[in-house]
Amino acid sequence: MRKCKSLFGLFLIAFIMFYGLSSCNSADNHERAGAMPAPRNIIYFVGDGMGYNHVLAANYFEHGRAGAQVYEQDDWFSAGLATYSAARPSRGDFVYLNGYAPRTAWEDPAYVASDFTDSGAAATALSTGRKVYDGSIGIGLEGDTLVHVSQAAKALGKSVGIVSSVQLSHATPAGFIAHNEHRNNYDEIGRYMLFHTMADVIMAPGHPFFNNNGEPDEMSARYVGGDKIWEQLSANDGRTEFTYEQQLFRVQDVDGDGQRDPWTLVETREEFIALATGPAPKRVLGIPQVYSTLNQWRSGVEEYRMPFERPLNENVPTLKELTKASLNVLSQNDEGFFVMIEGGAIDWASHSGLTGRMIEEQIDFNNSVMAAVEWVETHSSWDETLIIVTSDHECGFLTGPDHPEVVKQDVVNSGRGELPEVKWNSGSHTNMLVPFYAKGPGTSLFNLMAAERDPVRGPFLQNTDVANAIFLMWSKPDIDIHRLN
Repeated sequence: MRKCKSLFGLFLIAFIMFYGLSSCNSADNHERAGAMPAPRNIIYFVGDGMGYNHVLAANYFEHGRAGAQVYEQDDWFSAGLATYSAARPSRGDFVYLNGYAPRTAWEDPAYVASDFTDSGAAATALSTGRKVYDGSIGIGLEGDTLVHVSQAAKALGKSVGIVSSVQLSHATPAGFIAHNEHRNNYDEIGRYMLFHTMADVIMAPGHPFFNNNGEPDEMSARYVGGDKIWEQLSANDGRTEFTYEQQLFRVQDVDGDGQRDPWTLVETREEFIALATGPAPKRVLGIPQVYSTLNQWRSGVEEYRMPFERPLNENVPTLKELTKASLNVLSQNDEGFFVMIEGGAIDWASHSGLTGRMIEEQIDFNNSVMAAVEWVETHSSWDETLIIVTSDHECGFLTGPDHPEVVKQDVVNSGRGELPEVKWNSGSHTNMLVPFYAKGPGTSLFNLMAAERDPVRGPFLQNTDVANAIFLMWSKPDIDIHRLN
């Protein structure tokens, strides 16, 4: 029934848009009345693990009030988002999940602790418009390779960027651009992202020679494709061919001029800050000098309870600085761009119930969204750029202190500069609805797709609706070859 409803909704939307009932404007400002919206640029923010209470907790700490973020204002579209996956692998087969039941979610205190997704399946749904099995990276239930919205951008001649605060071949960055049977194949995924995709920008941690404090150390190179690949990348000599275990890998031609485009490697914080303005290389691989996360796993978790009480890694850029750098590089393309920017360590802090570190990560994510808004209003416009802000799933089952007596209670405000009163009810993900916000061309599509209703959150979308709306606006290309061989 859900599949039929989803297909019916897509046909209904296409019918409505064809006959001119939409009032959206196109990126080039000369769209005929009733035509499909067509944003020139899409900036797609994913707060990994971010639920409603994560946003609220950061608001209370930083501002002392709710609704303080730019994306929470009245001129943004807002709705809930359902995140569950299709199935969970089990003994060589699949156990299919049961979806999301709105009324039960608010009546049964334990309901949302089951049938939750993992980040690979969630990112794949957000990027391809298909619900898949947990652990999948761009692979469908039948083993078929799925088309990413980043590939739709490339088919239109646009630039593509992937930015994250966690390692570059981790589930969410990979789930927006790669194809692999399982998210844990980090080295394979890393080589796929570097040599098989046509990404113009990849910026994320995973540096093999710096630890979580940004100090020189010997770590693993698996997130950047392996030791031999990193050795060749770090030469930064403009090469287009790489070798790994008797295999030859070539970088891609990302702009269609017939010439393979080498990566320009950027590592220091100063280099990232400099990339935010002025001329920039055509293709940038940014690997900050830190291993797991930009800042979340720096030492001091046990000693320092309050956010920012332990100083951030001085030589490591913030997610906001990566955002500004990526937008400057990508916007050099006159055809526009697509970029996914992940606040990945919100999830990591939430798995461990680290309220202070979670708030730090949420604030950096919020600052990154604000930087993108400022870029739109300075260098673009809301007629041509769509910003999406959402989450792949909630993590930690974060509530106020009185749950389960008050089911899924909001966190409680303790005043600006003080930690709110919270309760972490799980060390894993949940099946809660998460927030979805959007501004720019195409928001009317999300409004039409928000066809289900939660008794507390109101109208909500399925996570697959986001990519399907983008495919309606940009069209879905027919891709024959996905896999790296």
